[in-house]
Amino acid sequence: MRISKLFGKTQREVPAEAETVSHQLLLKAGMIHQVAAGIYSYLPLGWRVLKKIENIIREEMDKAGGQELMLPVLQPLELWQKTGRDLAFGKGLFTLSDRRERKLCLGPTHEEVITELVRYNVQSYRDLPLLLYQIQTKFRDEPRPRAGLIRVREFTMKDLYSFDTSEQGLNQSYDKMLQAYQNVYARCGLPTLLVEADSGAIGGKESHEFMIITESGEDEIIYCDNCRYAANVDKAESIKGKIEPEEPLPLEEVATPGVGTIEQVSDFLKVPKGHTLKAVFYIADGKLVFVVIRGDIEVNEVKLKNALGCVELRLATEAEVIEAGIVAGSASAIGMSGIKIIADDSITSGANFVAGANKPDTHFRNVNYPRDFGVDLVVDIAQARAGEECPRCGSKLLSTRGIEVGHIFKLGTFLSEKLGALFIDPNGVSHPIIMGCYGIGLDRLLAAAIEQSHDAQGIIWPMSIAPYHIYLCPLHLENPKVAAAAEKVYSELERQGLEVLFDDRKESPGVKFNDADLLGIPIRVTISPRTLEKDSVEIKKRSEKESELVPLKGIVAKLKELSLILGA
Repeated sequence: MRISKLFGKTQREVPAEAETVSHQLLLKAGMIHQVAAGIYSYLPLGWRVLKKIENIIREEMDKAGGQELMLPVLQPLELWQKTGRDLAFGKGLFTLSDRRERKLCLGPTHEEVITELVRYNVQSYRDLPLLLYQIQTKFRDEPRPRAGLIRVREFTMKDLYSFDTSEQGLNQSYDKMLQAYQNVYARCGLPTLLVEADSGAIGGKESHEFMIITESGEDEIIYCDNCRYAANVDKAESIKGKIEPEEPLPLEEVATPGVGTIEQVSDFLKVPKGHTLKAVFYIADGKLVFVVIRGDIEVNEVKLKNALGCVELRLATEAEVIEAGIVAGSASAIGMSGIKIIADDSITSGANFVAGANKPDTHFRNVNYPRDFGVDLVVDIAQARAGEECPRCGSKLLSTRGIEVGHIFKLGTFLSEKLGALFIDPNGVSHPIIMGCYGIGLDRLLAAAIEQSHDAQGIIWPMSIAPYHIYLCPLHLENPKVAAAAEKVYSELERQGLEVLFDDRKESPGVKFNDADLLGIPIRVTISPRTLEKDSVEIKKRSEKESELVPLKGIVAKLKELSLILGA
């Protein structure tokens, strides 16, 4: 491809709306164009990268036994209502009505549609197992589209669904996909970390995410260097700071004038925050919920939402708390009634806590569970933090940031039961099909590759997903010898099947070199009057600082070998 004919222009200035490095560089390099918030067009260079990622994924899914199909973007809302996931996705689901007022949605994922399809085509255990996948556009009405391609409203996803007759079969399908995903990331030149994850609105009893580690990542990962435990912070567990055991003492009321926060209580009564009980109020699907947790620990709202099984969760306002007759700043579960109470299991790891007395400027000492109060549910709803002990081996936990580039789930039978996707076993007995689902966001993978691999000058593409492998950069094209040598090298490289971006513009060396670095093409080949004096060309790898002179004779063979070495 000649740059003079290439659709799209590079930019010198960082676009004002771009927040992250990948967003900035994709816009500067002329690879994407923003149409609206969270909606992008791909220009030819960006599209080539996306298609290469797609081809790698397709090859690995096929190798693992997947069968590709295509499912519709438009889905009957009725299917989602049958499973109840219309409520789980909530406002994230794009909905519309056709001319007959039938309710439809734009698919954010395709579990319902594929389960319905399998229901019609599978009757017997002989029809299973199945691995069915597609590479399809998805739509999610993100409340805050951000970071370019990382959080968008329209995106491309590979979603594969497994259908098995047993838990053992599901485990085999899951392991098969886990390996296929690792193959995909390795072929894309992107090291990933496998972490335990929350299943979110997709559902399921077990899931893992594949993370690309980068400082700009929107996800926090809690991990252990000793035993390799790793989890998204939404899912992560830890051993909560231990409190020395004590004999329960009698409940004692104390005056605490002007004291309302845990910090103030701790300072006023000279007790560690870990010896206090914090009251936090939430609105879950419109109802007030009382949360009790040790004072030195924060609530993990994802864990809380899962424990409550609610769709919408937010902190209650002060007005809502007061309207319920609760004394803000001095509240506790002691004597509380008429409200659902959820407690973190940290309340069981200590004794003689300080908690509110449910009247102004007053607290209790020596509060003990379950002697002094009851709750509806005790469960882990705590935010794990770096520095706490690993739940697997007891070592200190660490924290880093990453971008999720894949998510795999063990769905079980939730959807097949709801939609009647059954199979008959060898004894003639009917059972729900056991399912798994496995997604990779292609756009996000592309952006994450840039977040992980770039420098001050621009993108540094891995060879396997670079839009072109070689940037042919002749300088001073007004020189007939340079022009002739460049045309000859370009023709020979193309004839050998090498992917070449030929900068045939009559621009200055500085402009050409800047664009070569910005676009991130793995190999730059420079032809100039100086190199031709030595019957040579200059070769520079994008990932390295130094260049080398290589004889012009045999340059095609040299570049072919180098491309293979770099992973073309």
